[in-house]
Amino acid sequence: MVNKIEHIGIAVKNMDDANALFEKLLGVPSYKEETVESEGVLTSFFQTGTNKIELLMATNPESPIAKFLEKKGEGIHHIAFDVEDIEAEIARLKNEGFVLINEVPKKGADNKLVVFLHPKNTNGVLVELCQEIR
Repeated sequence: MVNKIEHIGIAVKNMDDANALFEKLLGVPSYKEETVESEGVLTSFFQTGTNKIELLMATNPESPIAKFLEKKGEGIHHIAFDVEDIEAEIARLKNEGFVLINEVPKKGADNKLVVFLHPKNTNGVLVELCQEIR
């Protein structure tokens, strides 16, 4: 079962500029920057109350974020939902007919296991499921 929206991911071209913009906008600094080598991405997280924003910048031209930016430009990349049991959610959603981009959870940023649902099945929205690594 989905617990809550965990974060909204935003693709950016320049992390320094985006961090400065979101710090002004939200009134708080980024609480964490992290590189996820397997995805070719640098992330930066902001939190206000229970709401989180993840900025994503490509670290190589072959990364999914680089391809997204090339195709669509900067903007909302994905919405992430927090789940208690990612394996159970994978099974449930596959049974419901959803197509997953990766069916095996992988380590993502911010101490999470993640899987992505294909946007062709979710009205064009890239959906991420994430579970805190215990």
